[in-house]
Amino acid sequence: MNNSEYKAIITIAVGNEVEAHEFYKGVADKATDASLKSIFNELAEDELKHKQLLEGYLNNDLKEMTFNETKDYKITESLPLPELSMDMKYTDAIVLAMKKEKDAVEMYNKFADASVNEEQKNIFLELSKMEKGHKAKLEDIYNDTAFVEVW
Repeated sequence: MNNSEYKAIITIAVGNEVEAHEFYKGVADKATDASLKSIFNELAEDELKHKQLLEGYLNNDLKEMTFNETKDYKITESLPLPELSMDMKYTDAIVLAMKKEKDAVEMYNKFADASVNEEQKNIFLELSKMEKGHKAKLEDIYNDTAFVEVW
């Protein structure tokens, strides 16, 4: 993969982070539940940070990034995709966000698989870890709220 192809992929990833930010910000702005509003505002901010990180790679400002590996509970994979609506339930909003994070993990893993350059591959694997961290956080929230009767 040449440098212009690499930059094109990073540019797509930047666009995906902007889209994720706008999605989370939009849900936060419309949410009436304070807890849901807070969660989605935090995720929106994280996505902006990802965008800035990726732009750093586009500008050659950053050379390396590393993140802790996050456990994947695979809760998201067993749930149906809820429809986005103004009156969606709290847990449905969390499930929708989990699905978006799962898609981001898969996208970055595909970019890593397509990378010939080892450094580039590692960048995408680290981005995948970041998104997997979001997914795990949302799965924890889902677990704590969807199954309240267990407590």
